[in-house]
Amino acid sequence: MNVIQFPGEELSNATRKSLVANEPVALRTYTPTQAVLKSSAGIFHFTADGRRLYDYSSGVLVANLGHNPVRWTKNLLARMGWHNSSGQFAGESNEEYFPAVPLTAYNAISEVEAQATQRLLASLQKSTLGNRLQQVMWAASGSEAVQKALWACLHRDEERDIILATRFGFHGKKGLAGAVTGSERDADRDPRVKFIAFPMQECDDHSKTEFDPAPYQQELEGIWNQFGSRINCLITEPYLGGGGSYHPPAAYLQLVQEWCRQHDILFILDEVQANFGRTGEMYAFEKYGIEPDFVCLGKGLGNGVPVSAAAGRADIMRSLKYGEASDTWSANPLGCAAVLATLDEFESTDIIAHTQSLTPIFLAGLDALKETGLVTRVRGEGMVFGIECAEAGSLHAGEVANRIVQAAYLGDGSGDGIHLLGALAGKVIRISPPMTITHEQAKTSLQLLQNVVSKLASELT
Repeated sequence: MNVIQFPGEELSNATRKSLVANEPVALRTYTPTQAVLKSSAGIFHFTADGRRLYDYSSGVLVANLGHNPVRWTKNLLARMGWHNSSGQFAGESNEEYFPAVPLTAYNAISEVEAQATQRLLASLQKSTLGNRLQQVMWAASGSEAVQKALWACLHRDEERDIILATRFGFHGKKGLAGAVTGSERDADRDPRVKFIAFPMQECDDHSKTEFDPAPYQQELEGIWNQFGSRINCLITEPYLGGGGSYHPPAAYLQLVQEWCRQHDILFILDEVQANFGRTGEMYAFEKYGIEPDFVCLGKGLGNGVPVSAAAGRADIMRSLKYGEASDTWSANPLGCAAVLATLDEFESTDIIAHTQSLTPIFLAGLDALKETGLVTRVRGEGMVFGIECAEAGSLHAGEVANRIVQAAYLGDGSGDGIHLLGALAGKVIRISPPMTITHEQAKTSLQLLQNVVSKLASELT
């Protein structure tokens, strides 16, 4: 197996070589830089060899508040009982152990879990659109939250076994979450899963074309005529994330919801990527004006601590019996404390308004990349965007995307670089910095990206 190496990165190169020898490549998603991160602060990563990178991924839409924010971290430590009222480590004593919130509370209940559940539900129900979100099932990853939501829906009526999912969505790789990911072309598809169209053409750029609901309504009616009351639930993302950053007209999601209501089909919104401000509102269902029966949350929910949740209708969740939605790490106190610390930040700062003010800055800066000829389309909202790459000479669009990721990492000679992920859907690069990035940092980093893409374009043409 080839090891990614860069000149002048002695420490990083040694780490890359070690991991290739001792871990399967399947453990990580391919990115042509494999940046070796030593530390992170705010919107920046620092490599093992001392280079500074603007983080344009937020750890895959996780660090919405930035990396290691001081107030958030102090809040988390205090909620876990690790810091005393003076801000000092609570374990500084002659004892081998010290009393604090346990790291695991499996088959028990912690106060921090009850607090997190109450606060999360209050946040979800702040808008009347969250009225159906009445109980919470905690989990540790987004795919687990999706799986639990699907379990609950299927348990409602075993005769209703059909799950509808929108094509090219991404809901995870495990179990049912993996089954509802992708399209009919994927192998080993669960026969209960059927796919419907998502409006990709209508959101092919951030200047959306007029939405015609007729074809989508016709398809939905056709699938009802085929399967009827066997249809149990429908799951979709508010926007296609892994599918290439396609952000639909609100009218599409409203149409899907209305159809589900007409036929008593449970409507699941997977906003694991989109929650906690990414779309410019606290929750994507608020942005799109819909009222889901279930919403799946994760990533930014814990700002770096692994935690996720499926929130939804109490009458559906109550059909599950003891243990049917439990696992080792569900509602673990550390995750719950992280949710509380994150909610505190969103409820006491102007982070949502700040995110909204960043949107036009990023759209303008990313649109300027089209002038290089290497980027053809820009799609996005709030603080999550996708730039679609073009062919260049003998290079297909996917190769161009990889070259941009690598060029951004190396930078323009100023000393700084940009950390990007490998391409989505083969040729789309996601742009999703922490939502705490300042206007000045946004403009500086966008100019850096413009410089490296322009330089690469001159080399390829």
